Amino acid sequence: MRRSAVAAVAGLTAVTLLSACSYGSKADDKKSNAADSTSGSAAASGAKLSADTVKIGYFANLTHGTALVGLQEGLFQKELGATQIKTQVFNAGPSEIEALNAGSIDIGWIGPSPAINGYTKSDGKSLKIIGGSASGGVKLVVNPDKISSLEDLKGKKIATPQLGNTQDVALLNYLAGKGYKIDAATGAGDVSVVRTDNKVTPDAYRQGSIDGAWVPEPTASKLVTLGAKVLLNEKDVWPDKKFVITNIIVSQKFLTEHPDVVEAVLRGSVNTNAFIKANPDKAKADANEAIKKEAGNALEPAVLDPAWADVDFLDDPLAGTLQAEADHAVTAGLLKKPNLNGIYDLTLLNKVLAAKGQGPVADAGLGGK
Repeated sequence: MRRSAVAAVAGLTAVTLLSACSYGSKADDKKSNAADSTSGSAAASGAKLSADTVKIGYFANLTHGTALVGLQEGLFQKELGATQIKTQVFNAGPSEIEALNAGSIDIGWIGPSPAINGYTKSDGKSLKIIGGSASGGVKLVVNPDKISSLEDLKGKKIATPQLGNTQDVALLNYLAGKGYKIDAATGAGDVSVVRTDNKVTPDAYRQGSIDGAWVPEPTASKLVTLGAKVLLNEKDVWPDKKFVITNIIVSQKFLTEHPDVVEAVLRGSVNTNAFIKANPDKAKADANEAIKKEAGNALEPAVLDPAWADVDFLDDPLAGTLQAEADHAVTAGLLKKPNLNGIYDLTLLNKVLAAKGQGPVADAGLGGK
């Protein structure tokens, strides 16, 4: 992807565009339709922790598989004892950040761009990233009749899920690295960036209103079943083929008041990732069942199997790649150079890992304050 930041140009561009658009802004939050429900996982048992309830947010996406599988298997509830789980499902990161700021959720699984935006907009006071969850699971898929190589993107219409979301930033940064000029606010330019909800992207592709999409799984694999071809797997543009796609965040207020509950959720997350690795087929079925509950339809094997195989579940938040993604947003013109010092607090995660005989994960120098 040639992910190097074009610092001098980016700084000026970012200042100009920030008046017109907000990095991670809710371009279409009315479509998020967050669903509020009480977890149907195993009945709570054991001692109650310092909070009666913990409110957890996530997406019904395979890249949020840790949340899907852990709730489905009751692995979070097992660690929380009599503390009840209340879940809220989102379609977009900005609306989840709003819910966290409003106290509607306490802990959330979310992509890196909304987490960066939420932290910087609050001057470092709203949230902390407390753990990793997933890497990978993002592809550029295109209509092979219109695009046969990366050099064919000029003049084409490429969809991303939302203005300023993680995939939007990745595409804009990639196009900038290729020398294409794009207005980040409108998506107009040498390549048209079309912000389209993942739910309607397949229909947009089928109707010919887009020529391709830079999207997470399972949307990428859904498009492949419609005849699209994978032109680029985002893994291939990152060192070691790893980049953060899903973090775990917590409101700083909840972290301060209920560290025991946060630690229990992190134990559940670590146990879930271990379960996924040990039981990949069962975990895949769990995730699909959870998606069926939220979306009304399970994913077909032609979509589920390649999508699930492309996501790596891990506890390490891959903090170094978060800084890189922030730099990409600057390059794209969506963000002023951010100060991410203090965005991580991995103390409880490393405590959980140490109890399991595992080494600590690093915060890439972003755990200050």
